[in-house]
Amino acid sequence: MTDIFIGIDVAGQELVVAQQPITAQWTVANDAAGIELLTTRLRELTPTLIVLEATGGLEVNVYASLAEAGLPAQVINPRRVRAFAEAAGTLAKTDALDAQTLASFAQCLRPELRPHLDPATRALQALVTRRRQVLDMISTEEHRLPRCHRSLQPDIRDHIAWLKLRLKGLEDDISKAIREQPAWKAKQDLLMSAKGVGPAVSASLIAQLPELGTLTHKRIAALVGVAPMNRDSGKWRGKRYIQAGRTAIRSTLYMAALVAARHNPQVRTFYVRLLAAGKPRKLALTACMHKLLTILNAMVRDNCHWATA
Repeated sequence: MTDIFIGIDVAGQELVVAQQPITAQWTVANDAAGIELLTTRLRELTPTLIVLEATGGLEVNVYASLAEAGLPAQVINPRRVRAFAEAAGTLAKTDALDAQTLASFAQCLRPELRPHLDPATRALQALVTRRRQVLDMISTEEHRLPRCHRSLQPDIRDHIAWLKLRLKGLEDDISKAIREQPAWKAKQDLLMSAKGVGPAVSASLIAQLPELGTLTHKRIAALVGVAPMNRDSGKWRGKRYIQAGRTAIRSTLYMAALVAARHNPQVRTFYVRLLAAGKPRKLALTACMHKLLTILNAMVRDNCHWATA
């Protein structure tokens, strides 16, 4: 039986679908009816792999439908797909070409499938993401307040007050969702035994890094994007940089490392030693992020609190 690989280019109004190696292409609307039709057709095809690009959230409903149908779908970083297209000599860019490129990417590279998330985890992810968005809006309004005309200040203050109420509501919803799942609650209690990890950080790790505790320390660091990558050629040795990974988790870890570098004795000792060795502050904090993630990964893996880790 021939393996079938599917690429789906996700746009706001439509989904362009390409099939390899038997070349075929079709389009459905990017709405509930179109996604249902697509899911039904792909279930009949029984593809080996389905690849979609991350498209600013437009892919979420499509991916959720495919996952719930038990189809082997994977969301890929668009930068990887663009590099693949350029390496293959495909410089033009249209929805149809992008769908074909995604199908070829799936066929040639066969990226490893990650376990599909259950509906409860996807709902928690949505809450955590929305909390971060509301925090960003509060920060924007607070920066805008002293610079705006005096006549607008009462309106902005009211908006900030309303946003803070919504933030509190979202945090209550996140806390309730975690309490209702015994495994999540136990995981949160374990993570929060580490100084620097509070309710917000632990909720982000549970929702947006479900692989925590299931991968090696090197793979989890690369997944998050805190692993320094080599830049060497011949005898030349370049500086190591972190890159790619999950930006939201990296931002969360940065705040956790900032607190841990002040109040967590183990992380603080490591941080002070790096500064004493002449390392820049930002590099030292990045190293602390890596160290903290490594320890948290081991804690979850071994079901071991910080005090006994």
